[in-house]
Amino acid sequence: MKLFVLASVLALLLTACGAAATVPPAMTPTTTPTSIPTPVPTATLAPSPTSAPAPTPTRDIISSLKEVRRATIQIEAEGSFVDLELGQQLNRRGRGSGFIIDPSGIAVTNNHVVTGAAILRVWIGGEGGPHNAKILGVSECSDLAVIDIDGDGYPFLEWFDGEIYAGIDVFTAGFPLGDPEFTLTKGVVSKTRTSGETNWASVDFVIEHDATINPGNSGGPLVTPEGKVVGVNYAGSSGTGQFFAISREEALKVIDQLRAGDDVNSIGVNGTAVRNVDEGLSGIWVASVKSGSPASNAKLTGGDIITKLEGLVLATDGTKADYCDILRTHHPEDVLKIEVLRFATGEVLEGKLNSYELRPISKQPTDPKP
Repeated sequence: MKLFVLASVLALLLTACGAAATVPPAMTPTTTPTSIPTPVPTATLAPSPTSAPAPTPTRDIISSLKEVRRATIQIEAEGSFVDLELGQQLNRRGRGSGFIIDPSGIAVTNNHVVTGAAILRVWIGGEGGPHNAKILGVSECSDLAVIDIDGDGYPFLEWFDGEIYAGIDVFTAGFPLGDPEFTLTKGVVSKTRTSGETNWASVDFVIEHDATINPGNSGGPLVTPEGKVVGVNYAGSSGTGQFFAISREEALKVIDQLRAGDDVNSIGVNGTAVRNVDEGLSGIWVASVKSGSPASNAKLTGGDIITKLEGLVLATDGTKADYCDILRTHHPEDVLKIEVLRFATGEVLEGKLNSYELRPISKQPTDPKP
C-alpha cells in the first residue's frame, strides 16, 4: 500500500516547492532535559478572632501589549504516540504555547498540543521553573483545550470585546521553535471569517492574519495592541504568509464546557485526516489516545485509522469535516458504530463507542505498511 502523507510532511514538500500549504504549527520537538521542582508543603493558619480581615487580592489583569508575556505560557507535553512515517515514538517531548484566562491558573491552548500527553510542564512568561498542569477538557474538532496550572494568583488575559474587522492590528504571542524566549510578531487581520476545515480540525470559521506563526506558536494568543485576545493561533502557511487563529466567538462557544471538565466533540484521540486516492482508502489517523475516553474504552490505539463512523466513510475530502459533523450530531454518551483499520497488522476491526470494544472482522488484503 502506498504511504499516506500527513499534513506536516505534505506541508514541507509544498513549501520546498514554493506552493502554499496550510498546516498546524504543532508542537516543537525537544529533547532538552527538564528538571521538576520538589513540591514544598504549605500550611494556612486561621486568623485569631482579633485579627483584621485579610485584604482582597488584586486581580492582575493584563492591559497592555508590553505585559502580555506575563500571562503567555510555554507548554511541554511528554508522551508516546505513533507517527505514520517514523512509527512508535516513546517518551517524546514537544512544545507549544498557551495563555492564562483566570488567576487560578486556568489556561487555553490547542488540543493537538496536549492530547495524549502523560506529563504537562508549563513555564509562565518563559521564566522560572516549570509548573505541573492537568488537562480539564479538550475539543478535537475545535482544536482547543483548557488546562489547570498548579498554584494561583497568576496574571491573566481578557478577551477583546470590540469589533474584529479586516485591517485591525494584531500580534502573535508565544514561544516558537521551542525557544524559551517570548516572541511577539505584528500583523493585521486580512479576513474575519475564512474556512476552518483542515485535516486536524473542523472549525466553522477562523481569522486569517499575517502576524507570523511558527512551530511552537500553537495555542498562543492573537492579541490587540491593548493586550486583549482576539483568537487562538493554530495554523499557518509559511509559503504564502497566511496564518490563522480560532476566532474569539468560536473559542468562547466551547471554553466554558472544557473548563468545567467536559470534552466537546471529541472521542479522545489526537487524530489527522489522511487519504490515499490510489488505494481508495481514507480516514482519521490516530496518533495517540486519551486514557479513559470513549476511544480508549473501545480499545483504539495509536496507529489505527478510523475509516468509518456510523457507517459513513471518513475524510474522503482530506479533512475532518464529516467526522466532526457526526460528533456534533450526537451526544457524548451516544453509542456510535466505528470501523478501524489497524495499520500495523492490516486487520479491519469494528466496535461501538460507549458500548463494546473493537473486534476483528477481516484482514486488509494488501500490506498497509509502506
